[in-house]
Amino acid sequence: MSCGHRWPYGPVAIVTPFNFPLEIPVLQLMGCLFMGNKPVLKPAELCALVMEQFLRLLHHCGMDPNDVDFLNGRGPVAQELILTAPVRLTQFTGSSKVAELLARETRGKVMMEDAGFDWKILGPDVEDVDYVAWQCDQDAYASSGQKCSAQSIMFVHENWKSTDLYDKIKVNADKRSMKDLTVGPVLTVSTKRVMDHIQRLLQIPGASLLFGGKELSDHDIPDKYGAVEPTAVFVPLAEMLKPEHFEHCVTELFAPFQVVTEYKEDELHFVLDACERMSHHLTAAVVSNDVKFQTKVLANSVNGTTYAGRRARTTGAPQNHWFGPAGDPRGCGIGTAEAIQLVWSCHREIIYDSVVPENWTQPKAT
Repeated sequence: MSCGHRWPYGPVAIVTPFNFPLEIPVLQLMGCLFMGNKPVLKPAELCALVMEQFLRLLHHCGMDPNDVDFLNGRGPVAQELILTAPVRLTQFTGSSKVAELLARETRGKVMMEDAGFDWKILGPDVEDVDYVAWQCDQDAYASSGQKCSAQSIMFVHENWKSTDLYDKIKVNADKRSMKDLTVGPVLTVSTKRVMDHIQRLLQIPGASLLFGGKELSDHDIPDKYGAVEPTAVFVPLAEMLKPEHFEHCVTELFAPFQVVTEYKEDELHFVLDACERMSHHLTAAVVSNDVKFQTKVLANSVNGTTYAGRRARTTGAPQNHWFGPAGDPRGCGIGTAEAIQLVWSCHREIIYDSVVPENWTQPKAT
């Protein structure tokens, strides 16, 4: 009799980001414990206090203090521990640069949920412009764009040119303010870095500033952080696809910024090619109720969490569904039982073969 089991790894590490100081580490930590592992938790040093207090809550509720080790420190400290202690698996959520470093140093013993330059494609069927404009603003600029699932680029079908979609997105973006924290400091990139990137894109032939492009006014945010208005830069599709421009156009800033481009009916294949050329495939949105259009885009793309339909978005999903990248065997998910099993356990097959037949005789050697 053969039985398959999901088996814990044992000693593991969890490295979590600053932008979701409670949700991401809690989901990964609890999934890790549910599957029987012994984790060391390393949250981002900017917000480690949050998870320290959560662990104290777990202790208060009865969890054995020996079940989880807590590491408060910078990245190099965590790397030293991961490489010298008997850690069998590291689950990392954060920047692609650090993820690739861990993958090399651990010889592949890592599961990643790293950065994503996330795309949205607006299909040929134009409806509900107000709703689409609101959702585009939310996807690109909520949390000042500091989400791995934030909308980074939008491909707009030519049929939308007859609408005031861009104006409506701008109206929503202009309402964002430091006063109600609908826009705020960017913690991982400076204002100068954002402005330099904007200027680089505006040098592309045909590029233009749709809105934003300025530093926030009346603020005392330190220079090492970013303080910029929600910004959109239009870049012609043909220019964006050129080798000398493409990497600049698909550089993730982790700031309230997006690239916008347009395509004609017979140019969808160029759009799909651009989406596949992007280095990471986390979230995506296909804004269309046209089933044939949906099917063509979905069949020729790979993003791990993809929304389709008029209400399609790249971020802000309340449903308890899988969230994670695709197209990379090191990619990991969060949010579902399948994600927990995939990340925090391996397959073990146990074959029970116990009874020797009474009339058994020794066969010839093979």
